[in-house]
This record gives sequence, structure tokens and C-alpha cells, in this order.
Amino acid sequence: MTGLEQDIFLIYARADNGVIGRDNALPWRLPADLKRFKALTMDKPMVMGRKTFESLPGLLPGRRHVVLTRDANWQAGGAEVATTVEQALDLAGPGEVAIVGGAEIYRLFLPLAARVELTEVHGQFAGDTVMPPLGPEWHEIMREEHEAAGEHPAYAFVTLRRNAA
Repeated sequence: MTGLEQDIFLIYARADNGVIGRDNALPWRLPADLKRFKALTMDKPMVMGRKTFESLPGLLPGRRHVVLTRDANWQAGGAEVATTVEQALDLAGPGEVAIVGGAEIYRLFLPLAARVELTEVHGQFAGDTVMPPLGPEWHEIMREEHEAAGEHPAYAFVTLRRNAA
């Protein structure tokens, strides 16, 4: 491993049925979730997979984009390319590191994470990418419920921490 002092956290939105994406996009529209994502990732390196990077509307200002891909020859302007978890963490450097997707990237980094910033989207959504529920090693330390409004579903912002070993 890297030996750097890092606070690795996952950040994602998940529907009640486990869906986190459809056709490489979010299957709901929640402006408050996007605002929270920006606040929690600003000035931090974000580690993501290639498909997640390619789904972005462009480079997100104020954040570094570390892209973990199996293709060592892949490149894109503004992206720092890594081919292993260790290389991605080395590129990210010390401090907070936001893991922003997709599902395979979450699976790889979950064992290394101390925190999960989750948006629980209350509803059943059709999708092709799912995230299993977190296990008993996680405990909730913050929850903020929000009612449905117009076309936006009800949701909760939840912070979870890994239990001490």
C-alpha cells in the first residue's frame, strides 16, 4: 500500500432497490445531491473509473480527476491515469480521497474506506448498475431526511463510518 495518510471515502447515491445508475447516468434528478457531491469533493482528488469519467459533463472544477482503468494507453485531458488501486492512491496523495464510481471502483475501494457519504434515494428505479447494501461493519453517524418535491423523489443524506476493529 501507499503508506500515505489518507482518509478514503466513497460517495454515491443509491435507490431503495440498490440501483446507482442506468446507461452510465443517474436514473433520477436530485439537484441537492449534486450540490452535496460538489461540497464534499471540492479541493479533493476524486478516483473514478473510465466510464464514470466519460459520463461527466466535462472536468469538474476545483477537483483532481484520477481515472483507474485497465487500459494503460487510455488518456484524456485533465485526467491522471492509474492502472492499479495503489497507483491511484499514490496519485491522489495525502488527505481526503473521494471515490466517486462506478460500481467496480466502489467494490475495489470499499475495504480501504473509513467513511461512506450516501444519498439514499427513496424509490424503486430501473437501472443496470447496482450497489449492494453495506454490511454490519458500518454504522450510521448522520442522517438528514428530505421530502419529495415536484419531480424530485424523497431522499436522505447519510454518513456512515466503519466500526473500529
